[in-house]
Amino acid sequence: MPANSFNSRSNLDVDGRNYTIHRIDAIKDSARLPYSLKVLLENLLRNEDGRLVTAEQINALASWDPAAEAKNEIQYTPARVLMQDFTGVPCVVDLVAMRDAMTALGGDPKKVNPLIPAELVIDHSVIADVFARSDAFSVNADFEFKRNQERYQLLRWAQHSFDDFLVVPPDTGICHQVNLEYLSRVVFTREGPDGTAAYPDTLVGTDSHTPMVNGLGVLGWGVGGIEAEASMLGQPMSMLIPQVVGLKLTGELPEGTTATDLVLTVAELLRKIRVVGKFVDFFGPGVSNVPLATRATLGNMSPEYGSTGALFPIDSETLDYLRLTGREEHQIKLVEAYAKTQGLWHDPDHVPDFSQVVELDLGTVQPSLAGPTRPQDRIPLAAAQGAVRRLLAGDTHEDAISGGLDDASEESFPASDPVAISSRIDRDEPPRDYSGEAVLTWPSTPTQIDVGGNAETVDHGSVVIAAITSCTNTSNPTVMLGAALLAKKAVELGLRSKPWVKTTLAPGSRVVTDYYNRSGLTPYLETLGFNLVGYGCTTCIGNSGPLIPEVSEAVNSHDLTVASVLSGNRNFEGRIHGEVKMNFLASPPLVIAYALAGSMHVDLLNDSLGEDTEGNPVYLRDIWPTSAEVKAVVDANLEASMFTKGYADVYHGDENWRSMHIPDGDQFAWDDTSTYVQSPPYFEGVGRIPEPLADITGARVLVNLGDSVTTDHISPAGAIRKDSPAGAYLMDKGVAPADFNSYGSRRGNHHVMIRGTFANVRLRNKLVPGIEGGFTRHLPGTETTSIFDASLAYQKENIPLVVLAGSDYGSGSSRDWAAKGTLLLGVKAVLATSYERIHRSNLIGMGVLPLQFRDGETAESLGLTGEEVFSIAGLAGTESLPAEVTVSVEADGATRTIPMRVRIDTPAEEAYYRHGGILQYVLRQLLDAED
Repeated sequence: MPANSFNSRSNLDVDGRNYTIHRIDAIKDSARLPYSLKVLLENLLRNEDGRLVTAEQINALASWDPAAEAKNEIQYTPARVLMQDFTGVPCVVDLVAMRDAMTALGGDPKKVNPLIPAELVIDHSVIADVFARSDAFSVNADFEFKRNQERYQLLRWAQHSFDDFLVVPPDTGICHQVNLEYLSRVVFTREGPDGTAAYPDTLVGTDSHTPMVNGLGVLGWGVGGIEAEASMLGQPMSMLIPQVVGLKLTGELPEGTTATDLVLTVAELLRKIRVVGKFVDFFGPGVSNVPLATRATLGNMSPEYGSTGALFPIDSETLDYLRLTGREEHQIKLVEAYAKTQGLWHDPDHVPDFSQVVELDLGTVQPSLAGPTRPQDRIPLAAAQGAVRRLLAGDTHEDAISGGLDDASEESFPASDPVAISSRIDRDEPPRDYSGEAVLTWPSTPTQIDVGGNAETVDHGSVVIAAITSCTNTSNPTVMLGAALLAKKAVELGLRSKPWVKTTLAPGSRVVTDYYNRSGLTPYLETLGFNLVGYGCTTCIGNSGPLIPEVSEAVNSHDLTVASVLSGNRNFEGRIHGEVKMNFLASPPLVIAYALAGSMHVDLLNDSLGEDTEGNPVYLRDIWPTSAEVKAVVDANLEASMFTKGYADVYHGDENWRSMHIPDGDQFAWDDTSTYVQSPPYFEGVGRIPEPLADITGARVLVNLGDSVTTDHISPAGAIRKDSPAGAYLMDKGVAPADFNSYGSRRGNHHVMIRGTFANVRLRNKLVPGIEGGFTRHLPGTETTSIFDASLAYQKENIPLVVLAGSDYGSGSSRDWAAKGTLLLGVKAVLATSYERIHRSNLIGMGVLPLQFRDGETAESLGLTGEEVFSIAGLAGTESLPAEVTVSVEADGATRTIPMRVRIDTPAEEAYYRHGGILQYVLRQLLDAED
């Protein structure tokens, strides 16, 4: 029975139905708290048991000091867990392996079972192999199923074997859009001993863009798969009460701007003020001017500006969206009544206590791109042409934008600018001084190719991928229909996409197809090559498929730096496509505009996109739809019946899905010949009692990395190269290169994933300067070898490994394999300047020690080259981990010591580390519960 120390238990009547609730206002002065912290407070009140959740935790949250650094630990229990298949498959694999371990240690395997609802959406596996064809969707879907049948069989088995585990089959939609449009309740209900309980719908998700649902007033954020597994198994999440930044919105977006422009502006703004590990709450009079789909776009991108979540409070816009998407009327009434009773309803005149307030006038937003390698690097569209040319010439991002804005003040660049010829771009060269030059020079290697019997020219800066993709924008009817209207106007004037551009359309749900068809706009998109390629993430996660063959040949033969333009949220190096070095995030209408232009050298605000049927120049302003035009099409073609019909059989799947054979039994029948699913080694040799901690001695550096190394660098999700260790493994197993699929799809096979760790083609390891990719040295040797082979050699010699890294280590996707692969390569500790939240947590969850240099210190400032021998003292024999440890560094016969912070921040994290990881900890907890 919950403790109810604060007498918060109460009742709420909605249309004659009675619900048990825990009133937030039972806590004095709770009205001052930000909306997101009110949700956490309710969570503690409802789950107080005097053991895991205590009155002390509730008091700590009630007395939250907005100015203080996060230090008080609470135990948070989400209502549900959301997964996608790339991260969900390894979760299921781990749970199945845990069942095997339970059996081996004499426990009941059925105890390993979700105790809270878990929902998995298969959305990460479709690849845009085929495009610009009427049958592209069906062909890609068939390819997807043939490649992934072994993985899908595991998920079907899990759906039947585990309780409270639902799977949305492939080719249905993107998990965050399905979550927004169908799965989310806003107010959750569950039967309990006191009747039907009502409480905020909260979740954690195994995808970093889970905060997309924050736009609906649902608090949720991304976690690593291993944290999600623990949540499913009933373990509350240990977290520090965060600081909360209030983003006050005023005004409204000007004509010609989109939700994408707004989110790129917010990403740039909040990244600058450092909101990593913090919550962001939107508030103020401008909130009412932000449609729900735009709110979801802002929530979606919170990982790009670093916050844990970015919550919009519930208001009438929330209710309208619930009606639009076909939610039951009683549920909508419950949401309104609950939010108003609990102080979760938005009051634009109320300003909660915030750690910091930032204000944004929506009227200042302007059309923008972001890139070429980071989402927060916004480029005003007016500066894009000049900025890209300067980036190609070697400028820094800041100087490139500054120069691009200066260029934009001129009339425009002439079409026949002189160019400086260069066959290779050295991005490390210092910025060039353009002052006094009559024209801007940039590298150029014009290369003729034959496409469909026509001679075409591609060069540095050519756009070779234009993709309307990703949960970020495809959930937003305004930008999606805006893109379709732009396509209609372009086609009617005689414009066509350039033949060297790979054009793809991958909506986040079938509803998008429905309103495209109903509005009659589908044919115009298809005329420009934007045929449906699948319902999934595709290009945004690296499933962009091959480039046009002639383009690929030209890019590789001449080392061209070409570009993609996509409506996604991630554009990290090597993520979108291994042959595309520049990647720009943009709104769906701009994606089509760049497909028409075919080059980043076109100034979309001033240059012609082509000629109409009468030979007159056509400009972007001629085909850009007005907000009134877009609204008219949205209002006429979007209705609730589309959502209710589209999600009526959401779990049904196609014939391929339904006809799969599902083996019986409480334990999964592993197939030793499978190259997709293998039993992982995490529980080998695990006993009921953990081994004591030991110091790390005589360690070598596996990789020495710089700043902003992402989880994509550490564990890529895209294509597997045949000349890589993973490719060699697959070919040894009889898999042809054409059937390699992607790293992401093979996350259920640790043999592939170990070989893929640190295998990103753009990884730069300082131990092998001048070489990109998964290479290092087996120290003290000088020869270059693969990181995997070096790891094998070190493990054979019983030499532990460490990683040196810079700031924001592990930013990007909540990719648990970035931590799993690190562990399985033999890495015992990571020494970094700073960490992104999820990856640090994942490292601890796998038993890898995260150490952080003292403020102002870096590996570089300390003169560390990575060739030294490292030892870490202060771990062995401790009852509690110290705040700092001593790192001894030996080189050339001399030894020096460096104090470093231990980034294990909570008692729960320490428990996980002591047990060798969170999985082992949970296994032992389940065994103890049986005794």
